[in-house]
Amino acid sequence: MKLLLRLLAAVFLTLSAASSQTPDTPPNPAGAPGTPVAANSPAPALALVNPPAPAATPTKPAEKEMTLGEMLKQGGETIWVLGGLSVITVALIVFYILTIRRGAVVSDHFMRTADSLIRKQDYLGLLAVCNRRNESIAAITQKALDFATKNPTATFEEVREVTQSEGQRQAGVLSQRVTYLADVGAVAPMVGLLGTVIGIMKEFTQISKKDMLAAQMDFAGGTAEALINTAAGLAIAIPCMIVYSVYKGRVNTLISELEAAATHIMALLAAQYKRVTAQARAQAQAAGKHQ
Repeated sequence: MKLLLRLLAAVFLTLSAASSQTPDTPPNPAGAPGTPVAANSPAPALALVNPPAPAATPTKPAEKEMTLGEMLKQGGETIWVLGGLSVITVALIVFYILTIRRGAVVSDHFMRTADSLIRKQDYLGLLAVCNRRNESIAAITQKALDFATKNPTATFEEVREVTQSEGQRQAGVLSQRVTYLADVGAVAPMVGLLGTVIGIMKEFTQISKKDMLAAQMDFAGGTAEALINTAAGLAIAIPCMIVYSVYKGRVNTLISELEAAATHIMALLAAQYKRVTAQARAQAQAAGKHQ
């Protein structure tokens, strides 16, 4: 019995000792929660207390706007053709300002001078005035007087036909003068479109030799550069058509005034012709009576 009690006591002591023993755990790092820190242990690293700020991501530099010189350089060869058309446009507009005006077609000074000289029958003086004046009505009057003086036997109807023919020619010159601006306005967009097509063809040739991502980026930039030609062509054509519309209406007004002035001069010449004819008949009748 005592032996049995001793065995039970030994087993009990063995079990109690096994339960009180804890399993080994891996050591916690210094500063971890729940781990006591010794008094003489070094302080935790500052990097763990204040972690470093994340590195700033690099920002893309601001793209500067394209200058006019760079646009001209990227436009290709056709941009120089458009530049020439723009110079022609400016020259035509300046030419129209100087020539397509009332003083260059029918001036009040010439009409007063012509009226006075025709009434005085000073046709040679009127011819001299016509030679000095660079006006459409002066050219018409000069043509009529030249024909009348070189053909004294011509009837007044023949002189009128010559005058009408010269008047139609002067009106055609004025009308044809403004059509040059319309031609430039029609050609400029076509030249710009040609430059765009050539630029896109070059981009297709270049992107065929690159990978897909680089090709897409290059094609977008190349297309924008190619469209510079179209924009330049439209920038030339729009002012051309506006100025053409303005001067077309002005030319029609001047042609109407030219026709009225030519009719007035021919009416004065017709009155003088009838007066001279009447005087010649009266002299002929008077000479017949005396005979």
